[in-house]
Amino acid sequence: MKKKVLSMLLAGVMVLSLAACGSTGTEPAAEAETAESEAETAEVTEETTETASEESASGYELALVTDLGTIDDKSFNQGAWEGVTQYAEEAGVTYKYYQPQEATTDSYVETIGLAIEGGAKLVVCPGYLFETPVYIVQEQYPEVTFILLDGEPHNEDYSDYKTASNTMAILFQEDQPGYLAGYAAVKDGMTKLGFMGGMAVPAVVRYGYGFVQGADAAATEMGVNVDIMYHYTGAFAATPEAQAMAASWYQNGTEVIFGCGGAVGNSVMAAAEEAKAKVIGVDVDQSYESDTVITSAMKKLSVSVYDGIKAFYDGSFPGGSTTIFSAENDGIGLPMDTSKFTNFTQADYDAIVAGLVDGSIKINNDVADTTTADLTLSSAKVTFVE
Repeated sequence: MKKKVLSMLLAGVMVLSLAACGSTGTEPAAEAETAESEAETAEVTEETTETASEESASGYELALVTDLGTIDDKSFNQGAWEGVTQYAEEAGVTYKYYQPQEATTDSYVETIGLAIEGGAKLVVCPGYLFETPVYIVQEQYPEVTFILLDGEPHNEDYSDYKTASNTMAILFQEDQPGYLAGYAAVKDGMTKLGFMGGMAVPAVVRYGYGFVQGADAAATEMGVNVDIMYHYTGAFAATPEAQAMAASWYQNGTEVIFGCGGAVGNSVMAAAEEAKAKVIGVDVDQSYESDTVITSAMKKLSVSVYDGIKAFYDGSFPGGSTTIFSAENDGIGLPMDTSKFTNFTQADYDAIVAGLVDGSIKINNDVADTTTADLTLSSAKVTFVE
């Protein structure tokens, strides 16, 4: 039921994602690109980059079909591409990526078809916008294997969900990295926090629920009280309104804001830079985006993709089911190497992760009420802003 609620809430939401490119073969990059562009009938932007692999007679075995954007987007495309390239270069497998021109089901299906014509045996599709395209192509190409990142295949009107035996659907337990981020912020000495989400879709809500509960747990341990401002912008875009709200929070004493909603984080970072305040990033390590980012609540996208590809080549591909990536399989976490903590230590982090793995730390991730009003908190007060 929750899976359907997730997709229903996501219906109609079209947010950007990412890229196009490929690995070189034995022919020069420019010649390869020209030959391919002449052979392709669809309008698809493609580039060629140098990699360690060479094109085999059958083309490129591994393919990533991106959402609109680039593979250096510091988000889903980049994380997925890193998983593809890591496995391919370790195993000596040919690989390439392709970029659709439009964020539409037809364009995605067409681009996946081009990847398959190019020799792909396995196609990675990053992001929930691929849920319907993968639903279609998993039946059209039963001999090809698909990895759908952060989604589950369903038809256009959400009346039918089906993950075929040639498809691996991947979801993440977002409440866990949210919990880690909230716990770490309070443990590091902060007592005035903010959560600014994008749309109140279940993935974003789970991040927020975890964040609040982690902050509450740390505050209770330390014998302090924390205040948390809480808001959804209603979109995943950077806007003057989101920046203005973040700025007002900082002016009123908020020390750190968890920017959880795509480009919403950029609005938070802009406000933090002016206020000389702090930000918690989301999905990937966003420390490279701004000096204000002290840590990020991450989905380990590259790990999930790498593991899925490895399972395919090992003959243990979990097709026909959804795999949840969590602390238990190293699918989430904080980037401790780049985090800017003063008091929160690696030992603290390891202890919390261990608690998430063994189940001694319980997180309420029921997202029926998006305001956190249904949470039982001991030391945290949440102020929900409409």
